[in-house]
Amino acid sequence: MARRRVAVTGLGVVSPYGGGLDDFFERVLAGESAVRWMAVDEKPRPIQTPFVLCQGFEPERELGKPLASMMERFSQLGVSAAFAAWRDAGFAKSAADDGSDRSAWGCFWGTALGGLSAHERGSRELWLNGRERVSPLSVVMGMNNAANAHISIQFGLGGVSSSHTAACASSTIAIGEAFRRVRAGEAPVMVTGGSDICQSMSVVRAWEAMRVLAKGDADTAWRACRPFAQDRDGLVLGEGGAALVLEDWDHAVARGARIHAELLGYATNCDHTHLVRPDRAGQVRALNAVLADAGLAPADIGYINAHGTATPEGDPIEIQSLRDVFGALAPRLPVSSTKSVHGHLLGAAGAIEAVVTALAVREQAIPPTAHLRDRIDPACEGVDHVLEGRRASGLRAALSNSFAFGGSNAVLAFGAPA
Repeated sequence: MARRRVAVTGLGVVSPYGGGLDDFFERVLAGESAVRWMAVDEKPRPIQTPFVLCQGFEPERELGKPLASMMERFSQLGVSAAFAAWRDAGFAKSAADDGSDRSAWGCFWGTALGGLSAHERGSRELWLNGRERVSPLSVVMGMNNAANAHISIQFGLGGVSSSHTAACASSTIAIGEAFRRVRAGEAPVMVTGGSDICQSMSVVRAWEAMRVLAKGDADTAWRACRPFAQDRDGLVLGEGGAALVLEDWDHAVARGARIHAELLGYATNCDHTHLVRPDRAGQVRALNAVLADAGLAPADIGYINAHGTATPEGDPIEIQSLRDVFGALAPRLPVSSTKSVHGHLLGAAGAIEAVVTALAVREQAIPPTAHLRDRIDPACEGVDHVLEGRRASGLRAALSNSFAFGGSNAVLAFGAPA
C-alpha cells in the first residue's frame, strides 16, 4: 500500500502564559519562563517547589459546566487543547454540520499519570477526613483513557480511540501511532496529543524522593530549569495539554485547509538496559530510525527540540547521541530544550514539544534553551546550542526527541509545509 502524506492541520495548547497558540510560541521563542514558585497548603503537609501552572485556565469557561464537572483536570486540559486544535483545523464540531463521514476518524492520546489525582483525592477523603465513600465519578474521572474518550464523543469520531502511557514519551508515541494510521490510509483524520497534571502530593513527593527536582525559591524559581547548563540541578514539573490534528494530505488540500507542517517520520524503540538510566545506543538507534522512516539525511535536519530535562546524567547522554548520529555536522546542528521555559509535563511533554517543533518549521524560527548563556556544561558541548530565539530561513526539517524512563525512546520528524 502506498504511503500517504500526513499534514498537520490543527494545533492547540492550554498555555501556561494564558494566551493562544501564537502568543505561546512567541513567548517560547523569546525564552520567557513560565516557571513560578508553587506553595500549596496540602494535607498532610504543604508542597513548595518550582512549578509550571496554567493559572488562567478556567475549565467551565472552556468546556461548559456540565462537561467540565465530569472530568479530572488532566482531561479538562486535554479536551480543551483538542477543542482548540479542532477549531484551528477548521472542522465543525458535529459531523452533521459539515456532512463528514467520521466513522474511521480516531484519537490517540498520551498521559503518564492520567486521573491519578482523582484517586489520590478519594484516598484523602477516606483516610484523612474519615469519609466512608468516594465520588461515584471516581472511576470515569480517574481512568487513563478518559481524555481520548471525551474527545471521540465530542467530535463524533467512530474510529480507534485509545490512550498511550510510556512515561515522558507517552504523547510522542500517541502522535507517532496516529501518524502511522493516517499514513497507512486507515484514517483520514486523527486527533492526538497529551495532557498531564503533576501537582498532587504523591507525584511531587515521589519525584523529590528521586532527587531529580530542581531547587529554588520564590525569587529564583523562574530560572530553576537549566538544561545543558553546568550548574543544572534537576527538572521542573508542570501541567498542561497540547493537541494536533493529523490529516491525509490530499484530504486537507481538497477542503482548502491550512497546513502548519508535514509530519514526515516517527520511530520508537526501547533501550532495554535500565529503568531510569538513559542509554546512548538506544537513542542513536531511535534517531537513525526516524531519519530512515522520513527519508531524510542528517544534513536535512535544521533543528532538534531535545528531550533535555536538566538532569545531570540525562543531558550529556542525549548530546553525545546527537554527536554520534550527526558526526561532523553536529557542531552546526541547532539544539534547544524548551522545557527550560514550559517545564516538564511528563506524559504531555512530547505533545507540547511537538507543537513547538511544528511551529518552528512553519514560522522558520528556532526557540532557545533559556538560562544557558555562559553556562554550558563541557560534557554537553559539541552542538549548536540555541541561546536566543533566532530566525532560520530554509529550515526544512526538525526533530522532536522524547527519551523516557523505562528506556522508551520516541522521535518525530516534521517538515516545512510545501
